[in-house]
Amino acid sequence: MPLTIALISETFATVGGEGRLLARLREAKQAGAELVVLPEIPLNPWSPATTRALEDDAEEPGGRRHRAMAAAARDAGVGLVGGAIVRRGSTRHNTALVFDARGEHLASYAKVHLPDEPGFHEPCHYEPGTVMAEPVTGFGVPFGIQICSDINRPVGSHALAAAGAMAILNPRATEVATFERWKLVFRSTALTTCAYVLSVNRPAPEQEVPLGGPSIVVDPNGEVLLETTDPLAVVTIDEQVVADARTRYPGYLAIPSSLYATAWSRLQGQRTNA
Repeated sequence: MPLTIALISETFATVGGEGRLLARLREAKQAGAELVVLPEIPLNPWSPATTRALEDDAEEPGGRRHRAMAAAARDAGVGLVGGAIVRRGSTRHNTALVFDARGEHLASYAKVHLPDEPGFHEPCHYEPGTVMAEPVTGFGVPFGIQICSDINRPVGSHALAAAGAMAILNPRATEVATFERWKLVFRSTALTTCAYVLSVNRPAPEQEVPLGGPSIVVDPNGEVLLETTDPLAVVTIDEQVVADARTRYPGYLAIPSSLYATAWSRLQGQRTNA
């Protein structure tokens, strides 16, 4: 079964953003998309540029940004992967939100791996997620989400693929100069999970952080299908391509999950950068 996905490299935090979002989703729908993926926290400014967390950057579950994305998905008639900083009590998480073409909220995932360096002071704004992502199954082809830096710790991507995900969607906010390093990770993740990897970036510098760089799609054989800085890019992925890759090397290799679990359990409670 094929699934046509649009990557929209644009953010919608300024005045008129909700109208622009709807217009972009309608454009994607017109181009044949069944699902649209936006960059990381697309209705926020890039607040981790500073160490100061603002109250208005976050919202309760079902808050203003959530409602805006749900309404845009419904009015355009297309599925949507967006995101917001979701606050529960005193805890805030950078959260991907998945909506179907009726605007119904299907799934959430909170970013686990948070950079802390100039331009990316993320722990000042939200806490790491505590739940591993699970495949989203409402669009025919199951997919998983890894937000930005999550994909640089490939355990999550491999667990998603082992659980049935045929694509890994990666909303991100990265600098132009680092793209080749990210591209290496995208290709190796696609090849070793035998899944598509699709990533869309915040498009331009914000608050003196040199954000930007291409959207990219890599197939389950590690081949780049699309690499572009166009604001809208559309690609069709096919579960048969995934199935075929998983009959070839390295796809057919066993996944001894209990062995892996035992090894990781030995490190429980330890902090390691290995």
